[in-house]
Amino acid sequence: MSEGAGPTRADKVDVERDRGLTVVFGDGHECFFANDELRRGCPCASCRDARSAGREAWDGGPGDVTILDAELVGHWGISFAWSDGHGTGIFPFDSLREWCETRATEAP
Repeated sequence: MSEGAGPTRADKVDVERDRGLTVVFGDGHECFFANDELRRGCPCASCRDARSAGREAWDGGPGDVTILDAELVGHWGISFAWSDGHGTGIFPFDSLREWCETRATEAP
């Protein structure tokens, strides 16, 4: 591993507009996030506020949203422009890694 490599650094980022996001982290761990999962978990202020108030940030389902554009934000995150017109959230790679690990521990 190169200097600075670690479990939260994204070594490979693959965006499939109709499916979702795959991230391979610095330690080789690979995580896939479906579009609907990403959209529902958007970290922008308005979506966080909706979830904090007990409302859904987005009420679509699988196949209801696609990625129109994706942009790396430095070396620490990624942002998306969604087919529903939303596009203000930045997903930090360390949060995506934590999310991936949380899902794994919650699986049946």
